[in-house]
Amino acid sequence: MSKFTLLFILNSEVSVIKHTTLLSGNIKKALVSLALPLLAGTLLQQLYNTADVLIVGRFLGVNAFAAVGVAGSVMNLFLFALNGFCAGLAMIFAQFYGAGNNAAFRREVFVSLSVGSIVTALLGGLSLFALPTLLRLTQTPPSLIAPVTSYLTIILVGLFACYFYNLFSGILRALGNTRAALVFLMLCVTLNVLLDWLFVAVFAFGIAGAALATVLAQAVCAVCCAAYFFKHYRFLCCRRTDMGIYPALVKQTLKFGVSFAIHQASLYIGKLLVQGAVNTLGTQGIAAYTAVGRIEGFANSFGDSGGQALSLFVSQNYGAGNRQRVREGLRQGLLLQWGLGLLFSVLLFVTAVPGMQFFLSSGDAQALHSGSGYLKLIALFYLLCFTGNTFLGYFRGIGKVLVPIGGTVLQMAVRCTFSYLWVGAWGLPAVAAATAAGWVIIVLYQVVVYRLLRRKANNTTSSTA
Repeated sequence: MSKFTLLFILNSEVSVIKHTTLLSGNIKKALVSLALPLLAGTLLQQLYNTADVLIVGRFLGVNAFAAVGVAGSVMNLFLFALNGFCAGLAMIFAQFYGAGNNAAFRREVFVSLSVGSIVTALLGGLSLFALPTLLRLTQTPPSLIAPVTSYLTIILVGLFACYFYNLFSGILRALGNTRAALVFLMLCVTLNVLLDWLFVAVFAFGIAGAALATVLAQAVCAVCCAAYFFKHYRFLCCRRTDMGIYPALVKQTLKFGVSFAIHQASLYIGKLLVQGAVNTLGTQGIAAYTAVGRIEGFANSFGDSGGQALSLFVSQNYGAGNRQRVREGLRQGLLLQWGLGLLFSVLLFVTAVPGMQFFLSSGDAQALHSGSGYLKLIALFYLLCFTGNTFLGYFRGIGKVLVPIGGTVLQMAVRCTFSYLWVGAWGLPAVAAATAAGWVIIVLYQVVVYRLLRRKANNTTSSTA
């Protein structure tokens, strides 16, 4: 990213930014406007992940490449939890902003900085203490223990950079300013790739250089995000008078943050368990599943971004007490997501074979066959995936933070159980069937919870009338 672009964003008109709101106007346009930068950010992150491992593999060899893969499986568990914690805090900020409660917003900034720092320190300390045990549990080869430990030690010590970057970018998203958050993500990714190349290829820091590049890039972008927020949203920055002990805010912060963290962590653990079932299929099955994972990752980016956009929209309007606009937002969100779900159902089914051929050679006939079978089967149920993401965003937006945890645990239990039961007889398509069964269960669960909440709200309204 050029210096001119960054300076242009940092010096944008304050008056325009201050009035970033989702409380009025066309709902569909607002959702799309929110979702597009989120989608671009998700796709950008996937491109970075690919570039990161390519640099390591190209300059450090196959052992370092394998070490980054092993480290990633452990690291992502902690990063997903920390990112989830910040996503929970973003919902609090969005509700306060929608309600126009600037005083509570400023106090929450102070609470998030203080409580979040404690949580990050505890997470990093416990992770470092448990690292040898985790590497044994994941059956890390002895030859990779040293480089994996080196990589993860730097990442875990640098968790503060990750937290502050995600906190301030989450605040910007909560304000409806997803475009600025995207720009800083672009800066972070660009800087990360450049530092990767510098530390690994030029300075020969080894695998530790790749970890150091990640931490430094996040630290720089955390400072940039904070500076942007303090410059353009000064009226929302915590002041000396906002610093204090607020038990109710601390409780709410921990409730939202920890709930979102558990949701993200349980989702990742479930995926690891499914991977265990796939591993029983051998090299061809693993290769096929890796390929379909990349294809599904692209498709899921659209559903995930739509769900996140709805979550931000609902949070602001729920905080403002505009329940009718919240319900209309859910309706519009479902219509948009259903359209995308149907589109990707068709695309995945039609492009199943060429999609697999893009990742695998023609000599991997078994992997091509099982992978295309997986995609064609899962395509029939993709509408459920996008529906689930929409309800997930809705429940998060209204503050029902425990509902997503229950749904995810239920979904993953079904998905993992059926994957292990069916994979031996059906091969990789069995994992697709198990995934579809999980989607059916979670959507049914979400619809039931939604109807119960609506009935409770209607009864409360009737009793007070």
